[in-house]
Amino acid sequence: MKRIRYSKYVPNPAGEMSMEDLLAALSDYLLQSGFEDQYGYYDNPNEQTMDQLRQAIEQALLDSDLVDEELREQLEQMQMEGTLDQMIEQLIQRMQQEEFISVDQAHDPAKQSSLGGQTGEAQSARFEVTDKGLDLLGYKSLRDLMGSLGKASFGRHDTRDMATGIEASGASKPYEFGDTLNLDVTATLSQAFQREGLTLPLNLEYSDLHVHQCEYQSSCATVLMLDCSHSMILYGEDRFTPAKKVAMALQHLIRTQYPGDSLSLVLFHDSAEEVPLSQLARVKVGPYYTNTREGLRLAQRVLQRQRKDMKQIVMITDGKPSALTLEDGRIYKNAFGLDPLVVSQTLEEVSKCKRAGILINTFMLASDYGLVQFVQKVSQMCRGKAYFTTPYNLGQYLLMDYMSRKTKTIH
Repeated sequence: MKRIRYSKYVPNPAGEMSMEDLLAALSDYLLQSGFEDQYGYYDNPNEQTMDQLRQAIEQALLDSDLVDEELREQLEQMQMEGTLDQMIEQLIQRMQQEEFISVDQAHDPAKQSSLGGQTGEAQSARFEVTDKGLDLLGYKSLRDLMGSLGKASFGRHDTRDMATGIEASGASKPYEFGDTLNLDVTATLSQAFQREGLTLPLNLEYSDLHVHQCEYQSSCATVLMLDCSHSMILYGEDRFTPAKKVAMALQHLIRTQYPGDSLSLVLFHDSAEEVPLSQLARVKVGPYYTNTREGLRLAQRVLQRQRKDMKQIVMITDGKPSALTLEDGRIYKNAFGLDPLVVSQTLEEVSKCKRAGILINTFMLASDYGLVQFVQKVSQMCRGKAYFTTPYNLGQYLLMDYMSRKTKTIH
């Protein structure tokens, strides 16, 4: 009789681990803002090496909640035996195969030097998170934030108005010139039958036409102004990485739930620049001051290109305005206190936003007395809101404010 010998099943953590969970565990590293570079050294700030990725994966495996206790003991045993590095290489290969990261040099983990270490080429290889990986990070951030809010669905920007749109949710009404011809066939035929009776051919008249009504959902153009000055990583706290996560969550929310809305990104520091949303996760802080006025000026130009019912600026910052672009192009800087010239020019730009009908909501990651007064002044001038938050609850305030804004503004 033929016998079959069964060997003991040995699980392969590298092949069974969820890449989505691993990417989420690495999110702080992949979205790093420069917090580890607190002393002003900004050489090659966007470079991420394969060695750094290996260290981040090892830390995520051993120190985070990515794995259970039994698997962690197995990983610690692998570390003692010297086989953990091989598993990490397998995970990196899977991340490449599933297109979560891309490597700018051919990465061959089998390519070893005579001393047993990796060659200089492998050590100097750089990697970059792909658009697929960034989209997943945005989804994960949004899901975590919405879960903390206790919401089962994302909702819409509902208003109290009724209009003839595409989605029917109200009673039909007689057609009027200018309505969208979202025809209510049943009501139209019923009206014609009441007038003509059951005769063929049926003559339809203008008064017979009825259209569906739907709840009016306003469209919104938003400019996210993100402070990337050096203060966002000072004082022992990284405020910039949580701000980027919230921005990515907002981007994912708008793309998937509010396709009629638009979102643009403006970074403000010594000056201001518009950055494609696809580059949001790669943005880092620098040795900059805070030129809030220039950010507001650029945000207004961006919003002028949009034809939406609502236009708003969402500003995330932690510092006082400390820089100003002069008429000749020079940048005036003063980091000591609230400079009267800088403040007055910034408030003048806020006044222009008010005249243009642009709402400004400020999410302040600081609570200094002088800053509180300045932000409250901005909110009063534009009839916006000021939220004095922390990096831990910034997302809850921002997303809830965004989703409830239209109901309160459009009547």
